[in-house]
Amino acid sequence: MRAPVFGLIDHIGVAVFDLDAALELYEGSFGMPVAHRETVTEQGVEAVLLDVGATHVELLRPLAGETAVGRFLAKRGPGLHHVAYRVDDIAATLAELREGGIDLIDAEPRTGIRRSRVAFLHPRSTGGVLTEIVEPDRGVH
Repeated sequence: MRAPVFGLIDHIGVAVFDLDAALELYEGSFGMPVAHRETVTEQGVEAVLLDVGATHVELLRPLAGETAVGRFLAKRGPGLHHVAYRVDDIAATLAELREGGIDLIDAEPRTGIRRSRVAFLHPRSTGGVLTEIVEPDRGVH
């Protein structure tokens, strides 16, 4: 049996038009505490991580319509955007996935929330689900 490629689910990404309204639902109605809020300019989003158990829900509001999340919202509306899996070594994981025939959106990692290193896998190779892999910044717990 082969070893798992991914560690655990790091977060579930949810695209939203209105971050404050989404926070009313997730924080107010569901009782999920905000763990971190940040504008991730490189990805064109304002993002909020909310704690749920040992993982997070990440709310994503696009900074502009031409961003990936902006285009997603225009085409599909608010809702589940991606599933993110934690890995220890993103470069090695990308190489393994590439060698296994998985189509990569990001051949090289980019900067994500809380200085993590992230890369996306194309949904055509992942059963229709936009998949993100995340190597957390070693200084963030």
